[in-house]
Parts: sequence; structure tokens; C-alpha cells
Amino acid sequence: MTPIVQLYWLRATLGIATGGITAALAHFVFGATGITSLINCISVAILLYLITYYILRGVYKSKVEQQSKILSTGIGIFFFAWIAFLVIFYTAMQIYL
Repeated sequence: MTPIVQLYWLRATLGIATGGITAALAHFVFGATGITSLINCISVAILLYLITYYILRGVYKSKVEQQSKILSTGIGIFFFAWIAFLVIFYTAMQIYL
């Protein structure tokens, strides 16, 4: 598997995990429903994406020719998976907790 494909699937997995993390934060920490909680979740997701970018940049720096590919590879699937799993996890928490 090429490093770009590894980055893509790693970002997809991180998007799912970020959805779970932000759903738990929205339910237990942020507490408020509505736009404020959503903006806080978006901020946390962007922060986690940037943190993982700097970690992955160190790992894949010598494996990828263009360094901009490390930032841009998988950004769409990260945020798509994040928003989908945020809704799923948050709804499950509202129903069962």
C-alpha cells in the first residue's frame, strides 16, 4: 500500500474517531444544544486535524514527494466521516444516555 493510500485510510479512521470524541464532548462538556455546540465541535475537529497533520508530517515526510500532499490527502473523507459519525454518536447518546 502506498503512503498516500495509507494517509487516506488513516484520515478516514481519524474522522470516525473524531466524530466520537466531539459527540462525547458535545453531550457531556458543551451541554448547550444548537449552534454553539456545533461551532465548538467544528473547532475541536479542526484542531484535531491540525494536530494529526503535524504528527503525520513527521512520519511521512521522507515517504511522500510533495509535502503539500500530506496536508491535503484525505481532508474530504476526514470531515465527511467526522460529521456523519458525529450525528450518529450524538443521536445515540441522546437516546441511550
